Amino acid sequence: MNAHMSPEEFRRHGRQVVDWIADYMAGIESHPVRSRVGPGEIRDALPAEPPEHGEPFEAVLADLNTILLPGLTHWQHPSFFGYYPSNASGPAILGDLLSSGLGVQGMLWITSPACTELESVVVDWLASLLGLPAHFRTDARGGGVIQDSASSACLVALLAALHRASGGRVARTGIADRYTIYVSSQTHSSLEKAARVAGLGAQGVRVVDVDDRTLAMDPVRLRELIAADRAAGAVPAMVCATVGTTSTAAVDPVPAIGEVCREHSVWLHVDAAYAGVAAVCPEFRRLNDGVAEYADTYSTNPHKWLLTNFDCTVLWTADRTPLLDALSILPEYLRNPASSSGSVVDYRDWQIPLGRRFRALKLWSVIRWYGAEGLRAHIRRGVSLAQDLAARIAADPAFEVHEPHPLGLVCFRPRWPGLSPAAADAATLRLMETLNAGGSLYLTHTTIGGRVVLRMAVGSPATEHRHVEQAWDDIRREHQALPIQRVTDQTD
Repeated sequence: MNAHMSPEEFRRHGRQVVDWIADYMAGIESHPVRSRVGPGEIRDALPAEPPEHGEPFEAVLADLNTILLPGLTHWQHPSFFGYYPSNASGPAILGDLLSSGLGVQGMLWITSPACTELESVVVDWLASLLGLPAHFRTDARGGGVIQDSASSACLVALLAALHRASGGRVARTGIADRYTIYVSSQTHSSLEKAARVAGLGAQGVRVVDVDDRTLAMDPVRLRELIAADRAAGAVPAMVCATVGTTSTAAVDPVPAIGEVCREHSVWLHVDAAYAGVAAVCPEFRRLNDGVAEYADTYSTNPHKWLLTNFDCTVLWTADRTPLLDALSILPEYLRNPASSSGSVVDYRDWQIPLGRRFRALKLWSVIRWYGAEGLRAHIRRGVSLAQDLAARIAADPAFEVHEPHPLGLVCFRPRWPGLSPAAADAATLRLMETLNAGGSLYLTHTTIGGRVVLRMAVGSPATEHRHVEQAWDDIRREHQALPIQRVTDQTD
């Protein structure tokens, strides 16, 4: 039987792990971007039962190399262009390691004052870096909190919105009235999930039309839907405006949407999961237009594009009272003088779970290592690479690029002369699958106006001009080589 790992054993194996991670980061380009294993292949390679006796840690690392590594899609690969960036960086990894080593459970201020107070400082720092309003700071009437993901942030915002819309009745007696929330066809699916979790059901979600060109929410149609729902006896609870939609990075008109919310006393949540961090650059502060004047809650993900490994979403509220009233439950075993005094923040009241990790350490490490200057340079580099790619696509008559593309995402479509729309869409998907199966890059897709388009999201700290250039060369080559007749036959 293995005894507990001693400090000296931990030191030795810890060096092995850090060396392994460093080697992985240095050699990541040697791996195919997308895993090539089939369903069940990893499970079949692992023992069906746990070991009866302890094993050396070297055996764990050996299986990591031979069994698990082939089953990974490498999100930190410089040619990973799918979904959105999910950045990791050296200081973030080390900050996460420190958090794991400390093993802090930060549910209450008293359970580790430094965990709470560092988080308050870090979210205030980030608010300052993004140019967010002063009332979002934790030393004002609002405040910020680190959530695991934007999905949790949206759910917390909805619960606070329902609390305010119901005058507190939802927390006391549950959902009795017919509450509605408002999204667009481009809003992240987590909003519908939040509505289901909160008890509104999918029928409580209203989908607002978007502008055909920009794919941004139509505030005129929003006003009409809210008015119709009120007339029908529903209680409009929340509108979600998105700054950087998942499909195309579309930006909803927050000021105009905010005016509608103010007219009807509806909670406005701004989901800036992807694009919000770009506001570290003054030239992208326009992404915050309307937030100071109208947003009740606002969230963005440092774990997407700000060099902080998953999970790390920051949610700010303009007024913490509805949020705390909706979520605060204080059983006797959590009571303590500090909490009772009202002079401290207990972040358990700002989230769904009771327990919480020391996530602030990794964001603190990132901000201190890079500084504002380094964070801005990272964002600008990604935008510059994406804009260069978009220009190349626009200049090629065999492709068309979707406008606008102001940040690090470029959506585009190959032209397939002579093919029907359905056959052309099938050809585009076949092209993407061929590229992804090749292992040299990874793309994802979406639909715009009912047509399939490819997405290239640039933002990895390892991505250089040569990676984008090589990806574009691969796309053009495979596009020219694709056997169109076979694709056409498959759609008949």
